[in-house]
Amino acid sequence: MLHREKSMRWLLSLLMLYVGYLPAKQPPLLRVALLDSWAMPLAQFENNYPVEGALPDLMNSLASQLGMRADFHVLPRLRLQSAMERGTIDVRCFVIPTWANDPSNQYTWSPPLFQQRDWLVAHEKPSTPVNLASLPRQTIGTVLGFYYPALQPQFDSGYFDRDDARNQLQVLQKLQARRNLYAVSSQWSLDWFNSQLPPEQRLHPLVMLEEQALGCMVRNDPAVPTQAILRTLARMKQSGEIERAFARYTQPATAPLMGHNP
Repeated sequence: MLHREKSMRWLLSLLMLYVGYLPAKQPPLLRVALLDSWAMPLAQFENNYPVEGALPDLMNSLASQLGMRADFHVLPRLRLQSAMERGTIDVRCFVIPTWANDPSNQYTWSPPLFQQRDWLVAHEKPSTPVNLASLPRQTIGTVLGFYYPALQPQFDSGYFDRDDARNQLQVLQKLQARRNLYAVSSQWSLDWFNSQLPPEQRLHPLVMLEEQALGCMVRNDPAVPTQAILRTLARMKQSGEIERAFARYTQPATAPLMGHNP
């Protein structure tokens, strides 16, 4: 009898040791789309993975509050639509319906979460207000693939030419290097860029071209906690978490931005 009890204790010890080596159960994945053309403060990428930025911070927070883990899919704009149609993306943020084609209603929209303002930006601050209609023919710095409704008629007619860069940071770097007299930038990108510079080198917003309320789209699928995601996003907006995430990256820094101009 004693021998049997010792054998049982030995087997139980082995079983506990085995269980201790089993991998812990991983939380479910929340597949999040990020555009590779984004720049700070939205996101910064290394080896096609986000290493910092307001959107990765917010999506990590969203996933954590849901008991999930954010799985980032960094995609070029032209591949994003097909990924969404295949159902390989659960959440896409910083978007409006006119930018996303969803004819089969695979996705549900959140309320507006982000307020984006696009500005015509210059290196020098002019002494008199700038009027778009009176600007001479010239090239304006833009992001490749981005659509600018306020300037599109002039682009279509050839009155203005686009100088496309891969992302918003490169657009502003070109402007700082005086490759162009004017460029288009979002308020957040401009604030982040200027926060890295001493006051005398900062770029100047001249004309607000457009203001848009952006949100998130969440996939409708039984495997995705769609309504829980939408409720959590709404709480993050109401609590000020979204604004604080952007504020972390747009406060003035103590040292200038290091790096080369394109």
